[in-house]
Amino acid sequence: MSRPVVGIIGNSYLMNDQYPTHAGGTMNSDAVSNVSDCLPLLIPADPRYVCVEELMTVCDGFLLTGGRPNVHPEEYGESATEAHGDFDRARDAITLPLVRACVERGQPFLGICRGFQEVNVAMGGTLYPEIRDLPGRMNHRMPPEGTLEEKFALRHIVALSEGGVFHRLLGATEIMTNTLHGQGIKTMGQRVVVDGHAPDGTPEAIYVRDAPGFTLSVQWHPEWDAANDPVSRPLFEAFGQAVRAWDANKQATPVQKFA
Repeated sequence: MSRPVVGIIGNSYLMNDQYPTHAGGTMNSDAVSNVSDCLPLLIPADPRYVCVEELMTVCDGFLLTGGRPNVHPEEYGESATEAHGDFDRARDAITLPLVRACVERGQPFLGICRGFQEVNVAMGGTLYPEIRDLPGRMNHRMPPEGTLEEKFALRHIVALSEGGVFHRLLGATEIMTNTLHGQGIKTMGQRVVVDGHAPDGTPEAIYVRDAPGFTLSVQWHPEWDAANDPVSRPLFEAFGQAVRAWDANKQATPVQKFA
């Protein structure tokens, strides 16, 4: 029996500063395949090649990955500045409507880092371009030096809401996470619920209220060592269960064409 398909949102890169590519970290595929027990499928997030309707037909769920380019501030009504960094407008054009369509239909997604921010923007929220410049905020960026293990090491506590979705899933009100991001949520999107905060108040865990499907998203990177980490594993296992449930329902009742 074939496994359900999780579309992993890819990022655009120039290989050797010349050759255009779509790429995705192998740790994303590893977490989807070996923890969520789904078939990972890398998506070229570019409207020249794919559209939301096609993706929702081919895939049962989506992993909204992290990435160096940021959501363009025009997507939330602001002008770009140097602090906003690099952009990937092609990815914006796919992921933002994809999030809204998944929320409406109930198709599961898991948002990570940039993906977490995409969920907020897709639902009408805004972002800070550089949270480490805000009074009282810590530096959440990836350490510039060190091994991959050191860069993805656990660095701060995330306090989860008592009795909330993440508390029930993870069995604790405080967890330790890594942190590798520069931007953060400024204003919440409609129906977006913050279910966890860093010690400096930065939103770290969210979901979409009253959505019919799995919409959990986190600001940290749970794909790192997902099979062994006590926070990452249940998160990816729950995502896999949601994807399998969607696939089973789809096979029992064919999904109507999305409009």
